[in-house]
Amino acid sequence: MEEQDLMLDGNDPPFWRTKTLEQMNRDEWEALCDGCGRCCLVKLEDEDTAEVYLTRLSCAQLDVRTCRCKDYPNRFKKMPDCLEIDIARARELSWLPKTCAYRLVGEGQDLMWWHPLVSGSPDTVHQAGVSVRSFAMSERRVKEENYWKYIIPDDGPEGDGIEKNRHRPRAGQIPSEPTE
Repeated sequence: MEEQDLMLDGNDPPFWRTKTLEQMNRDEWEALCDGCGRCCLVKLEDEDTAEVYLTRLSCAQLDVRTCRCKDYPNRFKKMPDCLEIDIARARELSWLPKTCAYRLVGEGQDLMWWHPLVSGSPDTVHQAGVSVRSFAMSERRVKEENYWKYIIPDDGPEGDGIEKNRHRPRAGQIPSEPTE
């Protein structure tokens, strides 16, 4: 099934409105990813509290410019700590953004206006300021003992502004990139 076959055509309701996560085929599941790259951000876990903190550092395999994995088919071989987002994880991972399509559909909600399946363009996720393109940098540029310096608020550098962006575009500020 081609990605364009999954796009809205105006006749039938889209698959994410008629199917549960469990009912989706592999192509539908993959198409549900909005390409924001937020699941590819490095996470730090507090050993005492088990609280997970997101950083503005991305996995070394993420192309921050495109917000796509540099070698998606081999990601688990190249990055042993890469976590596959499956149905169970989509329902349980508290660090998945509120805007994540897997999370939204799993909760019975609709996709955001900027989701490529809704907008018809992979660029709207970036134009809406939702992707990591505007603030992330590769973990390769930072020593591991300094990762804590790159912790960001739960919903990204804009705080909860992304949730406010559910139905219309907004002019986003691009945060400055920290230097090491």
